[in-house]
Amino acid sequence: MDRDRTLLFTTRITRLFAYGFLSVVLALYLAEAGLSESQVGLLLTLTLAGDAVVSLWLTTVADRVGRRRMLIIGSLLMVLAGVVFLLTRNPVILSLAAIVGVISPSGNEIGPFLSIEQAGLSQLVEDSNRTRVFAWYNLVGSFATACGALAGGYLAQAFQSRGMSPMQSYRMILAGYALAGSALTLCFLSLSKAVEAPREIVYDKRILGLHKSSGVVFKLSALFAVDAFAGGLIVQSIVALWFHMRYGIGVGVIGAIFFGCNVLAGISALLAVRIAKKIGLINTMVFTHLPSNVLLMLIPLTPNLYWAVACLLARFSISQMDVPTRQSYTVAVVSPDERSAASGVTAIARSIGAALSPSLSGFFMGIPALLGLPFFLCGGLKIVYDIALWREFRGIKPPEEKPL
Repeated sequence: MDRDRTLLFTTRITRLFAYGFLSVVLALYLAEAGLSESQVGLLLTLTLAGDAVVSLWLTTVADRVGRRRMLIIGSLLMVLAGVVFLLTRNPVILSLAAIVGVISPSGNEIGPFLSIEQAGLSQLVEDSNRTRVFAWYNLVGSFATACGALAGGYLAQAFQSRGMSPMQSYRMILAGYALAGSALTLCFLSLSKAVEAPREIVYDKRILGLHKSSGVVFKLSALFAVDAFAGGLIVQSIVALWFHMRYGIGVGVIGAIFFGCNVLAGISALLAVRIAKKIGLINTMVFTHLPSNVLLMLIPLTPNLYWAVACLLARFSISQMDVPTRQSYTVAVVSPDERSAASGVTAIARSIGAALSPSLSGFFMGIPALLGLPFFLCGGLKIVYDIALWREFRGIKPPEEKPL
């Protein structure tokens, strides 16, 4: 079990490093390959849509067909995307590779890996230790993405300073991405059967890989979609734009602000573990989320930049405490042979919810009088989500919170 846990943390670090590594140069490479801005945007959209479909398919069958097998398929699709992007400039072939393959335009987690890995991790740890393991799992992934983005940007720049053309330097980054996918395949091949779902009970009737827990998962998915829709109203790029429009600060200052925000968010994930042990997973999700939403709604009302930054930093210091607790709760309240599917379905619901809202924020911010409206809508919707989540699920306890 220790070996499997180490392997799953290794694959998380390797994958997120590769995602960050490529994300810095992906759009630049496509533009250098001759694609127009609209074609680049369309291809990235197809990438996200294709990854969502592939992820839903692999995660909903993983508990029955085999978690290791689906992880290996996912890593091979990652290799496929990297190799095809490396070898061709044809927009049609690139689009097909983007749809079928696994590639991350943003540097964030994408593909089936997160859901299946966390389902496997839940098999390898005691219930009382699950949330802490998930918190560290998220933390190492965040730092790996940051390091990968830093390495990808500086490496491409170093190659160009030594005489390589921009296209050649970007190809080197793509080759590194494909190699990372190959390394993932080797790691997944080394996993033991301990990560697989138990087979004591066989259910023939399943919906998206779910059986007796389908009602709980679909309710969670609906609520998580509302939360993600609200969060999509103030994605990091939108908040950065708001600070620039409201206070006229430059990109360097904005970058420093968000560096501090993300560091606080990563640390807060570990603090959430201690809180959850005292008050429970649902209470931690809700009672840390509510004040963070109030802080978010205060940002447009602040009198100057310093107070706005203070509110933003304070918000990030508690706003991400629901991430490891949410992931832990999702796999805890379903049957062991539904964990990959439950995590996958809720993740897809969040992805769909988040994809719908940024365009609304762009519209509102184009009207000076409505510049702060995305903050109020986001905070208000998230408060509704928190209250609904607490009312629906406060009585459904994970195993470690049930009385002996």
